[in-house]
Amino acid sequence: MRVAVVTVGDELLSGDTVNTNAAWLCERLTDRGVDVERVTTVPDDVADIARVVNEYRAEHDAVVVTGGLGPTHDDVTMAGVAAAVGRELSAHEEAREWLTSEGGYSAADLAERTTHLPARARMLPNAEGVAPGAVVEGIYVLPGVPAEMKAMFETVDEEFTGETAFSTVVDVDEPESELVGRFGELRERFDVTVGSYPGETVRVKLTATDEAVLDEARRWLESRVTLVDGGAE
Repeated sequence: MRVAVVTVGDELLSGDTVNTNAAWLCERLTDRGVDVERVTTVPDDVADIARVVNEYRAEHDAVVVTGGLGPTHDDVTMAGVAAAVGRELSAHEEAREWLTSEGGYSAADLAERTTHLPARARMLPNAEGVAPGAVVEGIYVLPGVPAEMKAMFETVDEEFTGETAFSTVVDVDEPESELVGRFGELRERFDVTVGSYPGETVRVKLTATDEAVLDEARRWLESRVTLVDGGAE
């Protein structure tokens, strides 16, 4: 399954808020065997949201959008998603019923547009907040408040599936530039992906769908590099 993640918010682009939602979603989706191929942050602008979501839904099995839900002037994500799929944004009766019966709100408590979703969308209850989420044409719209986003994602996570992958890490005490040739040979010999993350040492992450292949690839690499714990090439 191929997925794109779109986070919405001027505060993310200005650096006022750290984009922890994207990292959390990518980790959870990857754990489910999903290929996350795009992560994009867009401003609180209907046209920008619609353009990016429309582009990504044409190229991916699903798009996860988080942020910008609610009745305030800068909460325009639902309008952007509705524009992307060519549907009207209108009051959603199931959302209103859930908020007044399960959410503990009275109709008078709900600000205008709180329950507005793209027409015929599937409503996602917000157990940790007020603004509901939605699913429409493979687009999953979640809140931006981390606790709300995580709780809502848990209700749909089983809809994201893929081949389970296994990972292992090898810490190498050599410059990354000197490892390129061995990485190339590693990929030729084994069906693994190789991620290289330099710092004081080089953290090499190997990933494969076959755990036995992964173990063999790790042993092969460890026998050909200088390990941080003192192993020799």
